[in-house]
Amino acid sequence: MSNVETSGIPGAANASPPVKSFDHTGFTVASLDRSLAFWVGALEFKHLHTLTFDPSPFVDEVVGVPGAALRVAMLQGPGHMIELLEFAAPANRETYKPRLCDVGSAHVALYVADIDALLSKVARLGWHPLGKPQTVAYGESKGLRLVHVQGPDGVTVEFLQRAADAQA
Repeated sequence: MSNVETSGIPGAANASPPVKSFDHTGFTVASLDRSLAFWVGALEFKHLHTLTFDPSPFVDEVVGVPGAALRVAMLQGPGHMIELLEFAAPANRETYKPRLCDVGSAHVALYVADIDALLSKVARLGWHPLGKPQTVAYGESKGLRLVHVQGPDGVTVEFLQRAADAQA
């Protein structure tokens, strides 16, 4: 990998960066219940709460979609939260299932104890690997196993298994 030159980027050398910390990663899903089965049932994240938002000027401004209505579930995972959004309106919503190479595609990566066991578990919920699990053969990540899985809504999650966990 090459180093990226940042000296010409405005703000690149700020003593106090504008971002203080991460809060959560959000995914828009077709079914909150189906998604909770994956995140809570299979990955064992803690379901903190679900909120319902009817159409209002507040919601319009927050999501940038006039007439939006949605339910939002907040989940706590190890060291990070996941927000699931299920929109009931507007009626002209679209579904995108981008490939990992498509611009705008995003994913979250999770360290897991056993990739093979987890792949079996999530397959029953409609989540499937995009390829076969691979093992890094060299460098600082040598022995790391990884695979990307994609769910029925097109949401992509990367599973990472440390070499030490494979030997445990």
